[in-house]
Amino acid sequence: MRIGIDLGGSKIEAIALADGGQELLRERIASPRGCYDATLQALVGLIAEVERKIGAVGSIGIGTPGAISPATGLIKNSNSVWLNGKPLQRDLEALLGRPIHIANDADCFALSEAVDGAAAGAASVFGVILGTGVGGGIVINGQLLRGPNAIAGEWGHNPMPWPRWDETPGPLCYCGKQGCIETFLSGPGLSRDHYDLTRKRLPANELAAQCDGAHHLAEETLARYEERLARALASVINVIDPEVIVLGGGVSNIRSLYQRVPRLWGQYVFSDVVNTHLLPARHGDSSGVRGAAWLWPVNR
Repeated sequence: MRIGIDLGGSKIEAIALADGGQELLRERIASPRGCYDATLQALVGLIAEVERKIGAVGSIGIGTPGAISPATGLIKNSNSVWLNGKPLQRDLEALLGRPIHIANDADCFALSEAVDGAAAGAASVFGVILGTGVGGGIVINGQLLRGPNAIAGEWGHNPMPWPRWDETPGPLCYCGKQGCIETFLSGPGLSRDHYDLTRKRLPANELAAQCDGAHHLAEETLARYEERLARALASVINVIDPEVIVLGGGVSNIRSLYQRVPRLWGQYVFSDVVNTHLLPARHGDSSGVRGAAWLWPVNR
């Protein structure tokens, strides 16, 4: 049995999978926001509850915002700021008395979709989160690519490629830079772009619902988004040339992206043909927690 944990800012979700990927149990609790020690205790208690209900001890993988610094072993870049600078893996291993695996939540999403999701069987996969933020993960031959700096796939904090005159210097990003891909392609970025045009604030799902031919301003906003997503993904294709790109997060539920974006990215990809497939996640919101469970090798 393998246990996956999705350590979110508002909730902590656990899943237990059989070795073949069948879901055995799912549990969810509220995150103790703002308190590191309470987060540790919540994780330990949740794992104990899952193992008690299943009646077996499992391997443990945890997906978390941010990543473990290779230099210090401490969490960095987490928007759950109470985790930053903390030795999360070391502390949990000490409390549990066994090893665990920890990875960025976008990496877990990519791994889930590569193992038994939309990109199962593909040799190279780029998993994309288009939600409150923009993240990504890379899986090669079933193995998660972490990188020596633990930031592989962090495309959201590159600048928007081939920027238009009205996209520079770009919106301010929380990372301190301007014009990051995340500021354009996140859900809040999409809503902000529509507000700049209409002075009306709409979440991504409402924008998509209005794109029925009767709301031309919503159509304009979504067309701009699709063209920006095409440029941003083309830059990824030019670097890693993945077989499959899988989209997750709230914005990924806009169905038109999967037809329109591949029609647009060819003009930016350095090739006479683009055979990369753009697909929605098979496991949806469950991909992150499932990917955490798959952090342990399949043949373990």
